[in-house]
Amino acid sequence: MKLPPSRGNGPLGIAAFIAIPLFFSALMASSLAIEKPRLVQWRDGSVLHTVYHDPSASNELRIWLWALLPPLLLVLAGWIATRLPYGFSVACVAAIADAMATVHKTATWAAHHTHRFPQGVDLIPHANISNRYDPGEWEGQARQAALSLQHWTIGIALAAMLVMAALFIRRRLGARRIAAAYGQIESIHAPDATEPGLGG
Repeated sequence: MKLPPSRGNGPLGIAAFIAIPLFFSALMASSLAIEKPRLVQWRDGSVLHTVYHDPSASNELRIWLWALLPPLLLVLAGWIATRLPYGFSVACVAAIADAMATVHKTATWAAHHTHRFPQGVDLIPHANISNRYDPGEWEGQARQAALSLQHWTIGIALAAMLVMAALFIRRRLGARRIAAAYGQIESIHAPDATEPGLGG
């Protein structure tokens, strides 16, 4: 099946640009959703001891791969939009939908992340003088960062749509003025040089 011809690279360009804040929003969201510490547990009689360690390399890799998914989907939508009418607006709407979907469960993910890191994200007990993050503290900051970046993503998309709409209206009005001026020029012509014949 042959694809429709490209109508310009504007949709792809704006999608790639908006994908930058979207990626960092997705990185915060995927950290909340996926990150978990490595546990070392053993029993001393009836007592279960647990020691928390930093996340594994495979866990970190999963976080980065999932964070790449929303911006890659947006770039793909931008590429498809280059072949659609009003493709620029289609790419911007796709960015807004993508940004909303990326963070829609961050409250739940933050709660689960707090449960997985009961000593805080730094894995240091609260009573220790080296403690930097209490349980839930980093999760709240990460969620706020994800939401803030989502707002930037949506704001850029809306601003881009408004600019394109203003340029479209300006072009239409300019074309009408040119057409009206051209019509007035055509209606003005020199008087007929041929004198009317004399009646005989």
